[in-house]
Amino acid sequence: MQNQISEKQELENLYESTLSHVERGEIVKGKIIGIRNDGIIVDVSYKFEGIIPLSDFSKEELSTLKEGDEIDVFIEKIDDAQGAIYLSRDRALKIKGWENLIESYEKGLPIDVTVTAKTKGGVLASYLGIKGFIPASLLELKKPKNLDEYIGKQIKVKIEKVEPPKNLYGNWKNVKTTLVLSRKAYLEENKEQLKRELTEKLKEGSKVKGIVKNITNYGVFVDLGGIDGFLHISDISWGKVKHPSQFFDVGKEYEFVVIKSDMENERITLGYKQKKADPWENIDKKYQPGMKVRGKVTRIEDFGIFVELEEGVEGLVHSSELDWVTPKNPSYYAEIDEWLNLKIIDIDKENRKISLSLKQLKPKPWEVVAKKYKVGDRVIGKVKTITDFGVFLRLPEGVDGLIHISDISWTKHVDHPSQFFKKGQKVEAIILNLEPEKEKMSLGIKQLKEDPWLKEIPEKFKVGEIYDARVIKKTEHGLFVDIGGIVEGLVYNSEIDKNRIVKEGDEIKVLVVKMDPEKRKIGLSMKKAEEE
Repeated sequence: MQNQISEKQELENLYESTLSHVERGEIVKGKIIGIRNDGIIVDVSYKFEGIIPLSDFSKEELSTLKEGDEIDVFIEKIDDAQGAIYLSRDRALKIKGWENLIESYEKGLPIDVTVTAKTKGGVLASYLGIKGFIPASLLELKKPKNLDEYIGKQIKVKIEKVEPPKNLYGNWKNVKTTLVLSRKAYLEENKEQLKRELTEKLKEGSKVKGIVKNITNYGVFVDLGGIDGFLHISDISWGKVKHPSQFFDVGKEYEFVVIKSDMENERITLGYKQKKADPWENIDKKYQPGMKVRGKVTRIEDFGIFVELEEGVEGLVHSSELDWVTPKNPSYYAEIDEWLNLKIIDIDKENRKISLSLKQLKPKPWEVVAKKYKVGDRVIGKVKTITDFGVFLRLPEGVDGLIHISDISWTKHVDHPSQFFKKGQKVEAIILNLEPEKEKMSLGIKQLKEDPWLKEIPEKFKVGEIYDARVIKKTEHGLFVDIGGIVEGLVYNSEIDKNRIVKEGDEIKVLVVKMDPEKRKIGLSMKKAEEE
């Protein structure tokens, strides 16, 4: 029996000799042997496995963990009675982190940290789970304007002050620690070396890549890897730029051209449009007056339409070149971003101006009129303008013809055309004269009917006969009267009955004393009619 006990003890001693000697407060290597809902099971070569709470891992880490992975763990507690060993990966990382921080501080070495948040007076940064503070004044060589730009970025820093827990392997509860970091110290230390490297890199005319830090109304600030460059809005594109944000996004990398490099004062002027040749250099080889082109509308003003033919090449369709007829507002002819077919009128290379025409791709209205009409044709148009001497009629083709005051009526006395016409009124007329080459057209209204003075009036109104008339107008010369709605005549003052007061609209009797068809005049007498 005693031999059996000795043999069992010997086997247990032999088994225990194969196990690692682990103690509470140590950091050891462990191998993941299981992943459960309540924790990660780890073999640390002890007589029973340990468990790490899931809270020690981020979601990203949990998604990549697999059995067989080796990790550093801290022995929190060993309970032989319960057969349990409690582990912490978070504590292991932080202990190693503090050890690295102390060593880096003593040796003056830089470390890599990740900025996690903005706080009062600066930003918070993380190093292997240990929180540190970077004052805003120690973030850059010059105090930064926007701390939000640093969140999520990994940066190199020097340690200004480090106060780890007094007992790294002991109890950390309610233990005050301090970690103050400085990116400015790192930048200053590397400034001269960086300046030498950048001086070679940032030669005028060279191409360089940089990350956009900030966008303003007047330009873009770019991080060139330790020094900032500035791109003015005028150097973004050969074309019009409303705002730099049309071309750039904060945080993205782009390629630029160094226009001016002043490393002594740390002023780097960048260009973006200079990556391409100036389109105006050979503009006269690509475009000539008379050429038909196609472009996109970029702006519409009261005086015309701006059209982009290609990046950096913009022309103007002046309002006078929109239509052959009196043009409407430019917005009637196009919309922003619409494509137009145009004709080049003139190129001013020195002043970077191109004059374009929309109307010159359309047939001239007078050319259309010359082919379509001849003298004697009847036309219908709208009254465009009324003047003292006549009426301008706008035809559908867009040209204006003149109806002279003398061609309005055969029989009516016309003091002013507004007696008969209103602006916008539709009117039928006959072409009396047509000179397309001079852009002239004479129209008549009265010519639509036969001249009543040739036959109708002489036959109807006889000298010596009395007729009923209506007073139309009193003038200094006498009374204008209408006889039967057919013809108008004048009763001179000497032929008015002085015994009767007459006003406009009154009905009177008149006697025809004279008939002159050639001069289209009829003489009347009120006095003689009364005598008869």
